[in-house]
Amino acid sequence: MRPVVVQKYGGSSLADSQKIRAVAQTVVARHREGAHVAVVVSAMGKTTDALLRQASQVSASPSRRELDMMVTAGERISMALVSMAIHELGEDAISFTGSQSGIITESTHQGARIIEVRPHRIEDALARGQIVIVAGYQGVSLDREVTTLGRGGSDTTAVALSAALEAEACEIYSDVDGVYSADPRVCPQAKHLPELAYETMQTMAGSGARVLNAQAVEFARRAGITIVARKTGDDTQRQTRIHSASAPSSVRAVVGVEHMSRVLASAPQWPALERAFAEIAVRARRIFANDGRIEAWVDRSGAASPEPDLVASLVERFSAKGEHGGVITALGPSSSRDMERIWRAWDEAGIAISAWSAGPNEVAVFVAADDVARGVRLLHAMFVEEAR
Repeated sequence: MRPVVVQKYGGSSLADSQKIRAVAQTVVARHREGAHVAVVVSAMGKTTDALLRQASQVSASPSRRELDMMVTAGERISMALVSMAIHELGEDAISFTGSQSGIITESTHQGARIIEVRPHRIEDALARGQIVIVAGYQGVSLDREVTTLGRGGSDTTAVALSAALEAEACEIYSDVDGVYSADPRVCPQAKHLPELAYETMQTMAGSGARVLNAQAVEFARRAGITIVARKTGDDTQRQTRIHSASAPSSVRAVVGVEHMSRVLASAPQWPALERAFAEIAVRARRIFANDGRIEAWVDRSGAASPEPDLVASLVERFSAKGEHGGVITALGPSSSRDMERIWRAWDEAGIAISAWSAGPNEVAVFVAADDVARGVRLLHAMFVEEAR
């Protein structure tokens, strides 16, 4: 019986016709090795951002339903082009939108969650020997409205399809060869992590790591789907496998340092607190108590959606402050000694911490945007490089 493999390619892997042809070659090679292949694609390059800019030029407050109708065109363009490229290589391929693929979601626009997957058309196409190309990031609600899954939603599409098709793995391809202990562009000393437990990867994703979507990792954890993060076009087989911590090949949780460089910190105030959080909570990366205040930190880094502007307006309406800065999260330190080391080192480096949050296995601090890169390198040296 031929195994089913689900692959996902991000926008940077599909940025132009040459890259699309290269992706088609990779997909065809996997198909010819004997696997049934379903491919989930994002929009080409910065297509979604360009579409959103067009919307802002005609409407100051566009309908979220119409935004979903518009931005889902980006993935449909990608799926058709990849399918065409595969045909040029002599293999049969067929493309499906989210609704044609049976991706059933909530009715929420610009951030729906997947309820279930009914992949009947995909299964039929795979049984006929076709390569299936699926538009990521989108689905259809039970009342037949087109919806989008929010930033990074193509990852979630791929994992959900993997579970529904009982795939042997979900392969996520991007412009990096896996997950690192920090962003290599900010911290050159970052080390490649060949394996991670679901829980560690989910925390890293929620703290700023851009390789995978946190919701997709949670979906994979519940379904028991192994995620393999790879670099598009890389023949070295360098990768990161994300799977259960109880698996025999798993390794212990690895300490890493993640960051969000453009964060809006808000402190909703009474009596609007409950109403504010009903809207802000679903968009915040972190909500916590700090010196008696309730705060929400919202990541605004490269969001391909109108969420940043929506959050900014909520902060203006409900908050006592709206402070811009960055958040650095150290995954692993939790003891009082670790905290003392962080505070002492940062004080010596002249980095001011304006707010902080601590959990069982992580510490997050809110700092000035100009201090983010230096803070990442400092914590990485303390908690990752010293542990080598």
